[in-house]
Amino acid sequence: MRILMVSEDLPGDQVGGLGKHVVTLANRLLAEGHDVEILGRNDRGIERCAEQIGFRGHFRPGFDYARPGWKELQMGVFNPLKRPFFARKIAAAINQHAPGFDVVHYHGHVPMVGLHVEEGINYVQTRHDQGSECLTHLRFRDETVCDNLVPGDCSACITGQNKRAGTMRKSVTAIAVTGYRSQTARAFARHKTVFVSDFLRRQFLRAVPDADLSRCRVIHNFVDYPRLLRAAQAAPEPEPGDIVLVGRVDAGKGFGEFLAAAEGRLPPHARLTIAGDGPQRAALEARYAGPNVRFLGWQDYNGALALTARAHLAVVPSVCEEACSTTVLEALALGRQCVALARGGTPELAAYQQYEGQLQLASTMDELVERVGAQLAEPPRQRVPPASFGADAGRLLPQLLELYAEQTNLFDRYVHLEQRRHAG
Repeated sequence: MRILMVSEDLPGDQVGGLGKHVVTLANRLLAEGHDVEILGRNDRGIERCAEQIGFRGHFRPGFDYARPGWKELQMGVFNPLKRPFFARKIAAAINQHAPGFDVVHYHGHVPMVGLHVEEGINYVQTRHDQGSECLTHLRFRDETVCDNLVPGDCSACITGQNKRAGTMRKSVTAIAVTGYRSQTARAFARHKTVFVSDFLRRQFLRAVPDADLSRCRVIHNFVDYPRLLRAAQAAPEPEPGDIVLVGRVDAGKGFGEFLAAAEGRLPPHARLTIAGDGPQRAALEARYAGPNVRFLGWQDYNGALALTARAHLAVVPSVCEEACSTTVLEALALGRQCVALARGGTPELAAYQQYEGQLQLASTMDELVERVGAQLAEPPRQRVPPASFGADAGRLLPQLLELYAEQTNLFDRYVHLEQRRHAG
């Protein structure tokens, strides 16, 4: 197939989880013999973009995403015009570049893009977070998970601490949120959509109960297991007591909450390594850095994998509801023990354990610290890495290819090729 991947998260000097997912998928499709290109932003430079993000194919700089703020913070409202504007901009780039491709696969933060994609384009989008119905994409407010579904109450996330969300601000925000959810539901009914966890699908139905999700399906995030297998095989024996936390040091990720809960409660040989950058790093480093707690800042992908591969265990303390944590999947693929909060889509990832008890789930941060201590009381697990992993891109790829071909003239060709492959 000729496949065009699209994301406003690419290119970038520091690619986040969504961007890494797109590059992993695109490279694996290339390796399987498909013709894949990535369409992304043109306001972050247009030279050597593919090399920058580790993509082995051709990158097309196609649209700008600059100045997305629209003074919402200053005005204290979600602007009803902002997200539809960017949806049209991204769709216009898709319409321009789609000719010649069998399928266009959008991975981004504007779920109503599909409303503006021209008829005849085989369009698929993947939803990676709760941005299908939450304008902050996180459903996390005042340092806790938000379960409020009232559109006007979403104004609390944009007014700021020094402003009050009066009647006018609530009314304008309600228009923005209601329109956003309605347009997203229409896009889901019109085009094929992937949720990276069943949790995300349920969350959208909770906010929009009458949504038509008949064209939607759940396919978990995946990893490039051959690459992770090489990292696991190259890693030295894990050091007893080494704990690694990888991710953006920001609200919702739980780094501060974990450090506070763990202070004075872990065994003396415990050594914490935090790999990542973000707005909370400086304060947490000033408060907790010491002989047994070190902050490395942002690490490239190979460096982060190496840290996890040689750790006693990985800790993913996110207090927000992660949709489908790639960090958890990477730890499981590397054979490391992993401790995480049982929130969002994380419990679904227990299906990819390489051995019983590899993923330890806790209901509270105190319980998570207890489980970390219990794991450290045992020697690190040592085992020969298996040849395959359930969440490898190659294992999940057939589901995606079938979706690409579904309801198009590609389907018969896809079925024929699959039959020939299995017969061989």
